[in-house]
Amino acid sequence: MDILIVDDEASIRRATSLALEAAGHYVETAESSAVALRSLKESAFDLVLLDLYLGDENGLQTLETIRREHPGVHVVMFTANATIPNAVEATRLGAVDFLEKPFSPDQLRQALKRIATLRSLERKVEELTVEVRRQSPPAEVASQNPDLQRSLDVFFRAADTQASILILGESGTGKTMIARAIHERSAVRDKPFVTVSCPSLSRELLESDLFGHVKGAFTGALKDTWGKVKAAEGGTLFLDEIGELPLEIQPKLLRLLQEREYERLGESTPRKANVRVIAATNRDLKQWVAEGRFREDLFYRLNVISAEMPPLRERPEDLQPYADKFLKFFATQFGRRIRGFTPEAAHALRAHSWPGNIRELRNAIERAVILAEGEQITPRDLPEPAHHDAVNGNEPGVQVGQRVSIETLECEHIRRIMATTSSLDEAAKVLGIDAATLYRKRKRHQLDAR
Repeated sequence: MDILIVDDEASIRRATSLALEAAGHYVETAESSAVALRSLKESAFDLVLLDLYLGDENGLQTLETIRREHPGVHVVMFTANATIPNAVEATRLGAVDFLEKPFSPDQLRQALKRIATLRSLERKVEELTVEVRRQSPPAEVASQNPDLQRSLDVFFRAADTQASILILGESGTGKTMIARAIHERSAVRDKPFVTVSCPSLSRELLESDLFGHVKGAFTGALKDTWGKVKAAEGGTLFLDEIGELPLEIQPKLLRLLQEREYERLGESTPRKANVRVIAATNRDLKQWVAEGRFREDLFYRLNVISAEMPPLRERPEDLQPYADKFLKFFATQFGRRIRGFTPEAAHALRAHSWPGNIRELRNAIERAVILAEGEQITPRDLPEPAHHDAVNGNEPGVQVGQRVSIETLECEHIRRIMATTSSLDEAAKVLGIDAATLYRKRKRHQLDAR
């Protein structure tokens, strides 16, 4: 490793340098924080060994500066006046280890071994991150649609603030992707981005997942656990589908937003939190407030900055560019030589209204790339709803009020509901008809079975 030793005692600098160089490390030294910070600007170091007291200077302030200006550099503190409060404060400010002087060569070797293990783990995380990105289509935040461009401008102008952000839009429009893009444009981009899916758990388990719990707080709570708020410390907490948050938990979230405090489930000790909250919903929260299903004060706390992600059917100019990028990605991933779409397939894409939005488009292109027999995607390679629209000559995005028949409108509505529900029974409930009636209508309209 390339190591910088920062100590005001020449004997300590010399002895430590000899020990590190004997172990094969490259070493430079600095007798003050000013010299150390200048060295860090001029050269890249893997590790800084920093004395807690540099004459009249406080090494903790230097540590804070190093962690802020050079976040990739690890820092080990050492001092002849080791105390628990000093060690705790050094750890809080970002030191990865704390050695008491005089330390033996073996203690120094053990500290370096821990640093080497940490660096190895960080490299593995970076490799896994690259691999995950290779396995997933690139996040798509570009758009030719004026409405979406305005929304993105609002989101990204607010990205570098601590203001709460509320992302509105239908399922599948890319709300999670935009939340991550906001985080990556913020001042805490190197801190955690933690997601909580509000509809995924029961009230009790969701509260525990969010705030943590202590042993015995509920049946099955066998040990103390920290929640997602703690995991997101210093970074971004993304609350997906916030409209599904149970009323009983909403006051606790309001307290987190207003007072930056929370309590773990089964505990009465207030905990401080430093997190930036981004929320997303496909619900009309104003209507839910009017119906008493969502707290008004929480809504206004979340709604400091808000904008809507338009559905894909209202962004026809984005459809083909997105499809082309998905095609290129999946063709590369699956090793397929596919050059593009036939004119008929391109028409099928335009004719379908994509009720599942970008998520549905992504899945459709992935399927088409897998099933394609030639060098171009044809309509028969696409899922049945898109293929059906092309075959039957449906216009892109049939809407209420267009000059179309009731029959066409009914067919379109049933197909969209089926595309956004998990079963025929659920679709029938949403449509307000029984399953047998839905079966007959589906057969008449030649809609695909589940």
